[in-house]
Amino acid sequence: MENNFDINTIVRENVKQLKPYSSARDEFEDFDTADMIFLDANENPFENGVNRYPDPQQMSVKGILAKQKKIKTNQILLGNGSDEVLDLLFRAFCEPKTDNVITLPPTYGMYGVLANINAVENKEVLLSEDFQPRIEEIMEAIDKNTKIIFLCSPNNPTGNSFSDESVAYLLQNFKGLVVIDEAYIDFSKKESWINELDEYPNLVITQTLSKAYGLAGIRLGICYASTEVISVLNKIKPPYNVNELSQKRALERLDNPEKIKSEIESIITQREELLKVLLNVKFVEKIYPTDANFILVKVNDANKRYAELIAKGIVIRNRTTQPLCENCLRFTVGTEQENMKLIEVLKQL
Repeated sequence: MENNFDINTIVRENVKQLKPYSSARDEFEDFDTADMIFLDANENPFENGVNRYPDPQQMSVKGILAKQKKIKTNQILLGNGSDEVLDLLFRAFCEPKTDNVITLPPTYGMYGVLANINAVENKEVLLSEDFQPRIEEIMEAIDKNTKIIFLCSPNNPTGNSFSDESVAYLLQNFKGLVVIDEAYIDFSKKESWINELDEYPNLVITQTLSKAYGLAGIRLGICYASTEVISVLNKIKPPYNVNELSQKRALERLDNPEKIKSEIESIITQREELLKVLLNVKFVEKIYPTDANFILVKVNDANKRYAELIAKGIVIRNRTTQPLCENCLRFTVGTEQENMKLIEVLKQL
């Protein structure tokens, strides 16, 4: 089904007119800079590895990601964590005090926080009891000022993935952006929606190196989208938003896909072992299906069990205040040793 999506109808007017900041190095990025003398950016000239500004377009990192994901580098934007990527989407496409976005609680809390920061209305449409999007209610919530629908799949904190049919329906029938947050996709058997980028011009995918790639400390978020969407985001991103150390560390990690694959397999194995144990914990009332590196469980008294685990030196997440998550705790899958300690404590409570 053809969507007839037109990016010009959702870009903010001031962003359309914006002349982006441009460094001197942006202006000759196609040249070989190996033998050039840099006297343009008022840097300290004494070499120490980080005395120069980083590549503003992070082309080395984008190059390896493009090769691995089988897309073009101009379909990628990198940010200082996924939170910066999400914030850029608000600032590029949502007019403050006029536009709105739709989120599907229970979900990642930063969507709502960023909506508030940017003075954008956040229309919340609760997931169904089995944590799937309620398509009819979402379509009813859409109005002429709805610019973005945020889908977290696999979803945080529930762990499940959304049905392909639901996601495709929204992509085909919504005239704004459908942002799929795939922070946990590497732990799922489902395919990434990256494979559908050329099919849906309104599809935006965010991923991160913080989860499966084990680089939470460098704060590197990724946006995959059409060249048109990426071009708009590039207009408003800070010129040097990803530092040199983060870029170098990302390259080192991305260059070792077998190690990453091994760690993901280990986490999934540990997840399955933890699921088996949780079945026999007396105060666990329900275990929810998961495609992520965490497990959501319903217990008899979340506040009590959370406090007991803290007292034993184990920090988990109490999600009981979230919609549809009363008395629910979220356990991240740790190392085999960490999980054994958790299991030992759970059996004692």
